[in-house]
Amino acid sequence: MSNSQVDVLATERAETTGAWRKTDTTWMLGLYGTAIGAGVLFLPINAGIGGLVPLIIMLILAFPMTYYAHRGLTRFVLSGKNAGQDITGVVEEHFGITAGKLITLLYFFAIFPILLVYSVAITNTVESFIVHQMHMPAPPRALLALVLIVALMTLVHFGEHLIVKTMSILVYPFVIVLMALALYLIPHWNTSIFHNASMATNDAGNGMLMTLWLVIPVMVFSFNHSPIISSFAVAKRQEYGDAAEKKCSRILSFSTLMMVVTVMFFVFSCVLSLSPADLMDAKAQNISILSYLANHFQTPVIAYIAPFIAFIAITKSFLGHYLGAREGFNGIVTKSLRSRGKTISLAKMNRITALFMLLATWAVATLNPSILGMIETLGGPVIAMLLFLMPMYAIRKVPAMKQYSGHISNAFIVAVGLVAMSAIVYSLLG
Repeated sequence: MSNSQVDVLATERAETTGAWRKTDTTWMLGLYGTAIGAGVLFLPINAGIGGLVPLIIMLILAFPMTYYAHRGLTRFVLSGKNAGQDITGVVEEHFGITAGKLITLLYFFAIFPILLVYSVAITNTVESFIVHQMHMPAPPRALLALVLIVALMTLVHFGEHLIVKTMSILVYPFVIVLMALALYLIPHWNTSIFHNASMATNDAGNGMLMTLWLVIPVMVFSFNHSPIISSFAVAKRQEYGDAAEKKCSRILSFSTLMMVVTVMFFVFSCVLSLSPADLMDAKAQNISILSYLANHFQTPVIAYIAPFIAFIAITKSFLGHYLGAREGFNGIVTKSLRSRGKTISLAKMNRITALFMLLATWAVATLNPSILGMIETLGGPVIAMLLFLMPMYAIRKVPAMKQYSGHISNAFIVAVGLVAMSAIVYSLLG
């Protein structure tokens, strides 16, 4: 092949990677689908209790903390030598076998408990809908949980592409209904939140800064889509090669902007339609904002919409978190086998993982233990460490990541990560 032909091919590849593809849209919506799950239905309660000023600061921080953190993790996965290497392999490459095993274990335990939470949540949502909206007796919980989880696992069986595509399709009705509800609440907006603008206090009597400090972890969870980042980075690297980093950053910027605009509009609309006392009451009842709004305004429409939104939100998040949990579990088993001089095919490993996930999620969904909220909270420091701190540490220590050093955004992400971890620890100790 002549030099001119090589130049032409290189130019064509550059033009192709610069164009926006259908797969980019699918992944953008898949990222959004993983992040915007059941957590967004509790965000207005947690964020609005402190009054107006923390909400405004939250609005300012939401985009940079979400975008820069997930971009850092994406760059970390892309820094591996091999194109098909996921996060567990990249960790081992950069930090060694022992550290690789430890971080892979942490990665799994940061995501797996949340998957268990979603398995319980989707069972409770459907059971509640059958009883309260359909006015039918609840089916045996074990049977209902099994049917729902098998249905979700059937989607998983058809592979990553179908998971991402399903999530991207589910985004449309979710966003439409979420925005319709936010618009529906506009006539109910009032000025009670402004009365708390200067001296906002939360239920513990803490000041505005304390409220803001404690809402940072809520933001981390509400916009977190780290479980799907590794699959996203690997897929885009195989598609775009060396141009993957720029393309990934562009996709992340659009998905994050979509998250911030839709979620914050929903949050502000909910908070402005209620008083801080109402939000305190919702928190005391331990129910989602949708359930509280339905009871507060005695609106049958919201009562029927709430389970629909919750079901879609939980389904999207379950599928996205499954990808991350599978990756972590596969990494733990394959690394353990490798240390004994054994290997296992990816297809066989995925079947074993699917069986384990099915049995674990079904058992927990059937038992419906109240401890799951605490498990999710305990996973918080690990998520903050892996999402915010590990990629920033890699920028300082890993040669392949040195090119990203020296930016003010790195210091910002480290600061947010430390605040999130300290706030979660404080909440647990309190």
